[in-house]
Amino acid sequence: MTMDNDKAMQTADTPAADDWNVPRPGLSVSLATCDDDVLASQRLRYQIFAREMGATLPAAAALLGLDHDRYDRYCHHLLVRDGHTGAVVAYTRILKDTEARLAGGFYSQNEFELDGLDRLPGRIMEIGRTCVHPDYRSGTAIAVLWSGLGRFMATHRIRYLIGCASIGLHDGGHQAHAIMERLKGRHPDPETLLVRSRLPLPRQVAGCEGAVIMPPLLKAYLRLGARIGAEPCWDPDFNVADVFIFLDEGLVPARYRRHFLRTPLSADCHESHQMHL
Repeated sequence: MTMDNDKAMQTADTPAADDWNVPRPGLSVSLATCDDDVLASQRLRYQIFAREMGATLPAAAALLGLDHDRYDRYCHHLLVRDGHTGAVVAYTRILKDTEARLAGGFYSQNEFELDGLDRLPGRIMEIGRTCVHPDYRSGTAIAVLWSGLGRFMATHRIRYLIGCASIGLHDGGHQAHAIMERLKGRHPDPETLLVRSRLPLPRQVAGCEGAVIMPPLLKAYLRLGARIGAEPCWDPDFNVADVFIFLDEGLVPARYRRHFLRTPLSADCHESHQMHL
């Protein structure tokens, strides 16, 4: 199993609703438009996932210094750049339902059985491979990235956002189990979906000692009104538990909707360059 969906967001601050309306000097968000844009994002992914987090990636990734997989060619690539240096400092990829059919399904379906996904009455997109450079984890970069996601959803009339949020397992899984226990009943499974983990996180006898720390990205999803799968998927390659996320844009609270689902991306940014590796 390979990495997907926001493994490197566990140390980023969570933007509050008011944060999304603050000007961001020096940072901009846009879709990739050429090979170089996509390569820059794949280098950032490799830096975060392989070098920083020690993820097990294919040997070819190490040779090239790039994190890539077969889904990249079907995805839109959303980049946050530092206007002073031009460097890509935050990233996520977007897989729309139309392209997911060409790819053989969403990436999340490698980790979860999602019965009922094809019966949802609206368009769907999945986000994944989200990461932020260590020097930009104050919350600003992720707020800019999320504003771009909201505009993309508005532009393409997307109703549902799916993906995963990750919980580290460096403590043996105690935090992951404690977090899932805390969330039980508060953010129930989507009524329209039956979500089953393909590799459930092993159960534990001992409880979690100390405070329960909610990963920032998971907290941000929940603030937006996202629902979660009851059972996380174990990703041993990244030593994380992935929680399935389901967000219906129609249920986003008003105070977040004002900033998250706002002005569409400009017409020249509608389509990302499709890279073939």
